[in-house]
Amino acid sequence: MSFRSTAGTAVVTGIGVVAPTGIGVETHWQAVLAGKSGIGRIDRFDPSGYPVRFAGQVPGFDPAAQVPARLVPQTDLWTQFAFVATDLALADAGVRPADLPEYEMAVVTASSSGGTEFGQHEMERLYRQGPGWVGAYQSIAWFYAATTGQVAIRHGMRGPCGVLCCEQAGGLDALGQARRLVKTGSRLVVTGGTDASLCPYGLTAQLSTGLLSTAPDPTTAYRPFDAAASGYLPGEGGAILIVEDAAKIGGRRPYGEIAGYAGGFDPPPGSPRPRALRGTVERALADAGVAPSEVDVVFADAAGVPEEDLAEAGAITAVFGARGVPVTTTKSLTGRLYGGGAALDVATALLCLRDQVIPVAAGVDTPAAGCELDLVLHRPRERFLRTALVLARGHGGFTAAVVLRESGTQRK
Repeated sequence: MSFRSTAGTAVVTGIGVVAPTGIGVETHWQAVLAGKSGIGRIDRFDPSGYPVRFAGQVPGFDPAAQVPARLVPQTDLWTQFAFVATDLALADAGVRPADLPEYEMAVVTASSSGGTEFGQHEMERLYRQGPGWVGAYQSIAWFYAATTGQVAIRHGMRGPCGVLCCEQAGGLDALGQARRLVKTGSRLVVTGGTDASLCPYGLTAQLSTGLLSTAPDPTTAYRPFDAAASGYLPGEGGAILIVEDAAKIGGRRPYGEIAGYAGGFDPPPGSPRPRALRGTVERALADAGVAPSEVDVVFADAAGVPEEDLAEAGAITAVFGARGVPVTTTKSLTGRLYGGGAALDVATALLCLRDQVIPVAAGVDTPAAGCELDLVLHRPRERFLRTALVLARGHGGFTAAVVLRESGTQRK
């Protein structure tokens, strides 16, 4: 099979991962295949007074060693994660931004919480010491668009830039926008997302949803599609992807094509209208020109909330039939990463296509009644893979779906 290098076709040429499963593509991927969890007790602050005490934290991240010194005091951790992930992704793609026209490079990221920890510390200074102690960078570092702006400035990318604030679904929405920009002339788009909201203020905000798991055992607290599901655990980090025009990448081999995308929004509670996920999936498949029978694996949103899992399982079954397509998720290894979660799922799905293996649906022991899904259990499943579907839902009703198609060449 040969890759169709068509002008305007958006392909992923580079991946940078900064996640609880590790820093770097291969570290993350090997942890996923081994089922190695990045979930543990929160150690950035004392969580003993909170009902949720476990989360996915990025191991071994040192801003002083990994981020330019002048940028550390100007930025929140979520932006620092994106700096490192962007550097890794650009190196993986074999791209030097200085070699490309600045107005043909764009940045579109997803954001959920913004610079939560930075903002918390500045508010502490305000309340304890007065307004004269609040730093000038408070006006920037907390802002949802801070990562997009900082990455664009650092790498001289002056093309169309933006941010999508759609909670967990935002990573797919950003990828859909990146694809649109490539189709309209952008040569390269830095996209994806990261998040970092593991601070007292950030955790308190997350608790307001009532959807987080308070189970006392970190190994069983987040169990999507399982009979014992009790909610999800939070996490930090994410992934940055380099999206380029397939006609302009020369001899470089992409991970795969962004073949289709759709977004939607659930109706308000009590509405007689159906929830959006099924229609979103069907529109993404139609956008890609792919029949349900051609999809080889689905990366589920996997909320870990019983009623949400059943709703997602119902949407998948309605499109593909009962147990009609292999379904997996790796979120139990990382926690839900909000602005970074869907981008990390896309990165994992592309690695799945690259290596022709589906990782285990982490955290599932006994599938819940009514989940008529072909969940990949016990061990990774090797099979011919050409097309993957990634799903995401954000708190408040956001939904998104992306269809990925393998490149036809093996990238190593």
